[in-house]
Amino acid sequence: MESFIPIQDLGGQSVLSKLEVLNLNANHFNNSILSSLNRLPSLKILNLQDNQLKGSFHFKELEALTNLEELDISFNGIYSLVATTQGKGTLSKLKVLHLDGLYLNQRNPLQALGAFSSLKTLYIRFTNFTETMTPQDWQNLSNLEDLILDRSSLDENFLQSIGALTSLKVLSVVGCGLNGNLPKQGWCNLKNLQELDLSNNQLEGNLPSCLGNLTSLRLIDLSTNQFIGNISSSPLTTLTSLEYFSISNNHFQVPISFSSFFNHSNLKVIWSDNNTGMPETEFQMRVPRFQLKFLSMSHCTFNVTVLPSFLYYQYDLRIVALSHNNLGGRFPGWLLGNNTRMERLYLRDNSFTGLFNLPSHPNPFIFRIDVSNNNLQGQIPANMSSVFPYVEYLNMSANALKSYIPSCFGDMKALEILDLSNNNLSGEMPTQMAMSCSSLWFLKLSNNQLHGPIFSASFNLSLDFLGLDGNNFTGKIPDSLFASKYLRSIDISNNHLFGKLPRWLGNMTFLQWIDMSKNNLEGPIPIELCKLEGLLFLDLSENNFSGSIPSCFNSFEIKHVHLNKNRLEGPMTRAFFNSSSLVTLDLGDNNLTGKIPTWIGSLSELSILILNSNHFEGDVPFQLCRLKRLSMMDLSHNKLSGPIPHCLSNIFTSEVTFAKSSDFLFEIGYADGGIESSSMLNVWKLLNWESYNPDFAYNYFLAGKEHVDFTTKSISLSYKGNVLDLMSGIDLSCNQFSGTIPLGIGNLRNIHALNFSHNNLTGSIPESFSNLSQIESLDLSYNNLNGRIPPRLIELNFLAVFSVAHNNLSGMMPEKGQFATFNESCYEGNPLLCGPPLHNNCSESRSPLPTSNGSDNDSEEDGFVDMGTFYVSFVVSYITILLGISIILYINPYWRQAWFHLVEGSIVSSYFFVVDNFPKLCSFRNR
Repeated sequence: MESFIPIQDLGGQSVLSKLEVLNLNANHFNNSILSSLNRLPSLKILNLQDNQLKGSFHFKELEALTNLEELDISFNGIYSLVATTQGKGTLSKLKVLHLDGLYLNQRNPLQALGAFSSLKTLYIRFTNFTETMTPQDWQNLSNLEDLILDRSSLDENFLQSIGALTSLKVLSVVGCGLNGNLPKQGWCNLKNLQELDLSNNQLEGNLPSCLGNLTSLRLIDLSTNQFIGNISSSPLTTLTSLEYFSISNNHFQVPISFSSFFNHSNLKVIWSDNNTGMPETEFQMRVPRFQLKFLSMSHCTFNVTVLPSFLYYQYDLRIVALSHNNLGGRFPGWLLGNNTRMERLYLRDNSFTGLFNLPSHPNPFIFRIDVSNNNLQGQIPANMSSVFPYVEYLNMSANALKSYIPSCFGDMKALEILDLSNNNLSGEMPTQMAMSCSSLWFLKLSNNQLHGPIFSASFNLSLDFLGLDGNNFTGKIPDSLFASKYLRSIDISNNHLFGKLPRWLGNMTFLQWIDMSKNNLEGPIPIELCKLEGLLFLDLSENNFSGSIPSCFNSFEIKHVHLNKNRLEGPMTRAFFNSSSLVTLDLGDNNLTGKIPTWIGSLSELSILILNSNHFEGDVPFQLCRLKRLSMMDLSHNKLSGPIPHCLSNIFTSEVTFAKSSDFLFEIGYADGGIESSSMLNVWKLLNWESYNPDFAYNYFLAGKEHVDFTTKSISLSYKGNVLDLMSGIDLSCNQFSGTIPLGIGNLRNIHALNFSHNNLTGSIPESFSNLSQIESLDLSYNNLNGRIPPRLIELNFLAVFSVAHNNLSGMMPEKGQFATFNESCYEGNPLLCGPPLHNNCSESRSPLPTSNGSDNDSEEDGFVDMGTFYVSFVVSYITILLGISIILYINPYWRQAWFHLVEGSIVSSYFFVVDNFPKLCSFRNR
C-alpha cells in the first residue's frame, strides 16, 4: 500500500476514532502518512516498520496521538530524530519505542528521546552508531527500564557510559562487537538490573568482582565470548537471585559439582556447553537448594566417569543435555525415574554401559531421547511403548545392542524418528512396526545384522527417509515401498538384493537421494529414473547393471553420480550433458568405449571425474581444462593416446574445497550443543525449542555418504565425506600417452597425487616438479624418460611414495629429505642410475659433467657425458684428421698416386656391380 485514505474521506472521525492498534508494517508509506494518523486520537499501538519514511523524523508530527503507548518506526530510511522543543507534552504516554535498523548519523540520537518521560522500553537493534556515546547522553533516559541494542555497533566505552540508567532492569547487547575486559565502572552501578545479555561478543578475561553488585540479577547470559576463570570463585556465586545463567562457549573452568551454587534456591536453568570441565575435588554430601528444570553441559569433556552427584537430588528436570563428554558407568536409568516430567534426554557420545533400564512407571511427557554412541548392551526393552508412549524421537545408534527389534515399536503411534543403526541387531523387520507406525517418517537401521526381505506386503509406512544399508537383506526391492510416495532418500546399499530396478521409482517424484550400491541388482538402468527432476545423488555402483547409460539423464539438479563397477557398455552418450550442477561423476570399471566427450568441459561445478578401467581411446579433449573446480581426475587403464594436454596446468591450481559436502555431507546432531536462545527476554521459550526438522534430518541421514575410490601411494583408498576436501590428484596411468611431460604440471602446488606410470612418455623429468609442495605420491614408472632425477625434488617434504622404475634415467640419485626413505624398487630398471640405495657406485668417470642451467626443453642429459662437449670434440677431431690426410697426400707423391688409383678402382668396381645386378633386381621386383 502506498497511500492512506484520510479519515474525513471515510465519513468523519466516528469511523476510526476509537481505533487503538494500527499495524502498517511492510508497506510503501512515506512521511506524508504522519499527518493522516493524527486523526486517530485513541491509538495506543502504531507500527510503521519497514516502509519508506526518510530523512529526519519529527515526533511533533504525531503530537495529536496523546494516548500512544508503543511506536515502531524500525527499518526505514530515517537518519535523524527530532524531538519537540515545547516542553514534554508530545507523546507523553509513550512507553515502548522501536528504532531498529535506522541509519542514525546525528551527533546524539538519544537527545531527542529525553522528551519522553514515560519511556520504559527502547529497542535500537541493527543500528550503526557513528558517534561515541558518553554518560551525559543517557542522563535524560533515567526512567528507562528495558534497553535492547542487539546487533548494533557499540564502542568499547559503552558499558562505562550507562551508569546513569539507574532504573534499568533489562540490558541486552547481543553481538554488538564489544571486546576486551569488562570495565569496573558504569554498568556495575545498575543495581536494579534483573536481566543481562552480553552474549556473542569478544569479551575476555575474568569476570570483575563488581558484577557481584548486581544483586537483583535473575538472568545472565555470557555465552559465546572468551571469558576465563573458575566459575566456583567468580562473582556469579554471590548472585543468589539467579534463575538462569548461560556461560556456554567460553574458556571457563566449570566444576561438575556446581557446589558453589547450592545456595541459589531460585536457579532453574544452567547452560554451560563448550567449556573446560573439572572433576569434583571432594565427595559432596550437601544437598542443593535448587531444583533445575534445564541443564546443558555438553562438550565439556569432564575427566570423570560419573554423573554430577547433585543430579541425584533433582526431581523436576525437563531437559538434560550432557552429550559429548567422557561420562561413563552404568546407564543412569534413575535420572528418568526421579524426574517424572522429563521431556528430553540427550546423553549421546559418552561411555555409558550396561542395559538401557526403563523406569518402573510410565512417563507420558518425554518425547525425545538420544543415547547414541555409547556402549549400551543387551536387548531393547520390549515394554518401551508402555513406558514412553509419546516418544517422537529415539536415537539409540552406535551402541552394542543385540537380539531382535521388538514389535512394541508398532504401538508407538507418536514415533517420528527412529535410529537404531550401528548395533548388533539381528532377525527380520518386525511386521507390526512396518504396519502401525503411522507417524514414522525417518527410519535408519543401517549396519546391523538384519536379514530376510526388506518389507512384507503389509508395509504401510509413509517414510521420507529410509536407511537399511549394511545388513543382510535379500530378495527383490518390494513394490510395497511405493506406498511411501513422499520418500526423499533411500539407502539400501551393501545388502544381498537382486533383480531389476523397479520402474515405479520414476514416479517417486520427491526422491533426492538413491543409494543401492553393493548389491546384486541387474538389467538396464530404467529410463524412468530420468523423470526424477529433483534427484541430487545417485549411487548404483558395484552391481551388475548392463546396457548403455540412458541419454535422458540430464537433470540440472543432480550433483553426485556413481555408476562404477558395473557392466555398462557403449559410448558415453549425451547423458548428463545438461547437468550443470554435477560435482562427482564416477563411471569407472565398466566397458564404456569411444572417445571422452568434449561436453564434459561444460560441467563447470565438476570436482571429481573418474573414468578409469574402461575402453576409452583417442586424445584427452582439451575442453577438460575448463573444469576449474576439478580436484580429482582418474583416466587410468584405458586406451588413451597422444600427448598429455599442456593445459592441465591451468586446473588443480587453486585449493579446491569440496563445495558438494557443504550441501549435505556434514554430520549434525538433533539435540545437543546447538540449543540457541533467541532472547533472554523470553527465557522459557527454550522449553519449546525444536531441535530437529526435515532438513536437519536430511543432513544427518546423509552424513559422510559421498565417497570416491582413488589410487594413491600405490594403494586404492576410499575417500569419504569431508575427507574429500583434503584430497586432489591426477591418475593417467596404464594408457598410451606419448611425448614429454608438460612443464606446467609442476605448477600444481596443491595436488597430492600424480600417476603417469605405464605410458610411452619421453624426455626428462621437469625441474619444475620441485614446486609440487603438497605432493605425497609421484609415480612415473614404466615410461621412456631419460636424463637425471632433478636434485631439487628433495624439497618435496610430504613425498611418501616415489617411483621412476623402468625408465632410461641416469646419474646420481638424490639422497636427502624424503629420498632417504625410498628403497631400491623405486629405481629398478634404470641401469645408468647410481648411488644409494642402488649398489652402483658413482665413480668420477661415470659422474655427470656440469651442465648449464638451460630449460628442460633445451638440454638433454645422459648422466655421464656432456653432449655439448662431445659434439665440439667430435667436429674438431674430424677436421684434424681430414687436414692431416690432405697434407700427407700433398707432400708424398707416391701415396697421392696410390690414393687416386684406389679411388679409381673403387669407382670401376661399383660401376660393374651395378651393371651386373640391376637387371636381376628388376626381374625380382616384377615377380
